[in-house]
Amino acid sequence: MAALGGDGLRLLSVSRPERPPESAALGGPGPGLCCWVSVFSCLSLACSYVGSLYVWKSELPRDHPAVIKRRFTSVLVVSSLSPLCVLLWRELTGIQPGTSLLTLMGFRLEGIFPAALLPLLLTMILFLGPLMQLSMDCPCDLADGLKVVLAPRSWARCLTDMRWLRNQVIAPLTEELVFRACMLPMLAPCMGLGPAVFTCPLFFGVAHFHHIIEQLRFRQSSVGNIFLSAAFQFSYTAVFGAYTAFLFIRTGHLIGPVLCHSFCNYMGFPAVCAALEHPQRRPLLAGYALGVGLFLILLQPLTDPKLYGSLPLCVLLERAGDSEAPLCS
Repeated sequence: MAALGGDGLRLLSVSRPERPPESAALGGPGPGLCCWVSVFSCLSLACSYVGSLYVWKSELPRDHPAVIKRRFTSVLVVSSLSPLCVLLWRELTGIQPGTSLLTLMGFRLEGIFPAALLPLLLTMILFLGPLMQLSMDCPCDLADGLKVVLAPRSWARCLTDMRWLRNQVIAPLTEELVFRACMLPMLAPCMGLGPAVFTCPLFFGVAHFHHIIEQLRFRQSSVGNIFLSAAFQFSYTAVFGAYTAFLFIRTGHLIGPVLCHSFCNYMGFPAVCAALEHPQRRPLLAGYALGVGLFLILLQPLTDPKLYGSLPLCVLLERAGDSEAPLCS
């Protein structure tokens, strides 16, 4: 990784000696060591998160309610302790963020309403085609669908469904906390925001390889298909991780990535092949194209940092000497 040494390190930005950077890291360990500490901390977090899923020995599959409940416990413990890793990183590197640890991790009130609504709206626009496909294939009309969604009985049923809680609540919250809120503040001062957006998802993508273990264990498919499926899952989870990392940096909030993650878990990967064979293929494919086009057009305006107030990661980089990070404006 080129960012671990050389001129690309943001911590070496001392081109203006008359006004040195405020980061205490320059007076502590060398920049190369700081980067190794950052990468090792992220790797430790990823291993701890995945490892917590396997502390319980069971012969039951991962979707069994008993397995899900046990994994809730271990994942929540690891996720609750993950900010301590950021705290330890700060002490080892000597980097002073200039803000509280919780603020740096996206827990703040400033700009929280646009941070919750606009990224989710942007993601729903991207999924315009799949949403149209879902509505076309749904036997009920819009009014009946809204009644079902808003009915207290439906929500009560969801809250007692372990798989729903895992996919829509626990997994989005804990994964975004560990893989975005904790990792990005450690990677950004080392390599800059742009490279961090694409490096952070690699830990997220690799963490999903643990599904191979269970698929092989229960022989859910052939070995070749299992590894092919794992490679495909790594690809789209890495792309999705880059997207939510972008949202986290541009909004300075954790809530947006969590809501988008939950929505994407509900929608699943777009069924493009089914859309090509759909009876209403033309309007459906037009919806797919329109959604992608609008997403690309609205990506920058709806994530404009001016909508969300002061961005903690941008403040951190300014103190480290990088006052012209492109994602901060």
